[in-house]
Amino acid sequence: MSRDDAIAWVGDRFDSGEFKAILAERIAYPTESQNPERRDVLTDYLCSNLRPAFESMGFECRVLADSAGKASFLYAQRMERDELPTVLGYGHGDVVRGMAPAWSPGLEPWKLVERDGRWYGRGIADNKGQHSINMEALRAVLNARGRLGFNAKYLIEMGEETGSPGLADVCGRERNLLRADLLLASDGPRMSENQPLLFLGSRGCLNFDLSIDARPGGHHSGNWGGLISNPGIQLAHALASITSSTGQILIPEWVPDGIPASVSAALSACEIDAGTGGPRVEPGWGESGLTPAEKMSGWSSFEVLAFETGNPAMPVNAIPPRAWARCQLRYVVGVDPERILPALRRHLDRRGFAMVNVERTRDGFFRATRLNPEDPWVPWTLSSIATSSGKRPALLPSQGGSLPNDVFAESLGLRTLWVPHSYLGCSQHAPDEHLPVRLMREALGIMAGLYWDLGAGNTPAP
Repeated sequence: MSRDDAIAWVGDRFDSGEFKAILAERIAYPTESQNPERRDVLTDYLCSNLRPAFESMGFECRVLADSAGKASFLYAQRMERDELPTVLGYGHGDVVRGMAPAWSPGLEPWKLVERDGRWYGRGIADNKGQHSINMEALRAVLNARGRLGFNAKYLIEMGEETGSPGLADVCGRERNLLRADLLLASDGPRMSENQPLLFLGSRGCLNFDLSIDARPGGHHSGNWGGLISNPGIQLAHALASITSSTGQILIPEWVPDGIPASVSAALSACEIDAGTGGPRVEPGWGESGLTPAEKMSGWSSFEVLAFETGNPAMPVNAIPPRAWARCQLRYVVGVDPERILPALRRHLDRRGFAMVNVERTRDGFFRATRLNPEDPWVPWTLSSIATSSGKRPALLPSQGGSLPNDVFAESLGLRTLWVPHSYLGCSQHAPDEHLPVRLMREALGIMAGLYWDLGAGNTPAP
């Protein structure tokens, strides 16, 4: 049997409803890692669902735990011959909270529902649908060839939505077990629903809080207005000093010296399109002189995620004693993460905002990583995707969002190749999470072709 047979087989499996049934069963697990009551469900998803699926394809499986015994991982491997290329896959089975009351009528988080050419359900985009596509593509190659033709390893975690606790620990302790020639994984969105994408790393992420604690309690705004400081006003001005009125970052240490030519060249063919109902790029926002793709993948961005002063639910005529904001910096390779908060402290002090407290949060930190776009595995992968899809894939050096790619790129020293199977309008982390049916079917064919090519004997030299 041939490459085309493998792609046709997985397409038939999708059309028959077999893939939909597999995915529906996985979505039915309420694997909310942010909910402490779901801890047993997280383990059950690994051991009762994914492990039998891998074992049915001839993989040997074991459950790994971090040093603290709080995080569980499923490790699966199928080793065919030592001299063959070894590929590590990755995915996560945990999801954000279901938010059931906020879903549209007739939709719910733990049930796969088809409507208007889309499949809905929590985790279908992030990440159950994506690792399920890759697993079925592996099965398609085994069905057509009788073997993979390469050594496959896979790691599934259940804490990505809470910052991947224990992932770095496990990968550090199990370096030999996880040794491979490259990481090939799927997470995050395409930049356009109709254009396949390959990305090589991700922007880093640092969350932090800014706050002002002016005094123990509130005071009447009529008696004290104009006499005592208002923390809400002060913090608003402090936040406004970080960027221009159009979002251009004003702290030099937070942005790179420039965008490498190889990165700009790769981004030249990347279009950003969230599809019907999604947001539209606002050309006047962010760093001037850059394309939308360069702003998202090659530059840093600062966001205020939440701001609170006084009692928003029940305002009273009092000057509030406190103001607080949760902030986030998405940064790229070339920005030193250790300099981000010290630079912010100096910036605030210079502008008269010494009263603003700066505190790093416990979660929300990923290091920025990026494989060189000129690495020989990059054109090889792009060629495979183009052959399977009949489309020119986009190349994104760094995904705009953040992933634990630094664990694989730095701790394990792997080339990192990501082929996402979602799109920007998927409502990831929100009610009504979904994927288009045609995108999933195309993704199955892309991955079946890619896995076939990995075992065809023409890969770049290790």
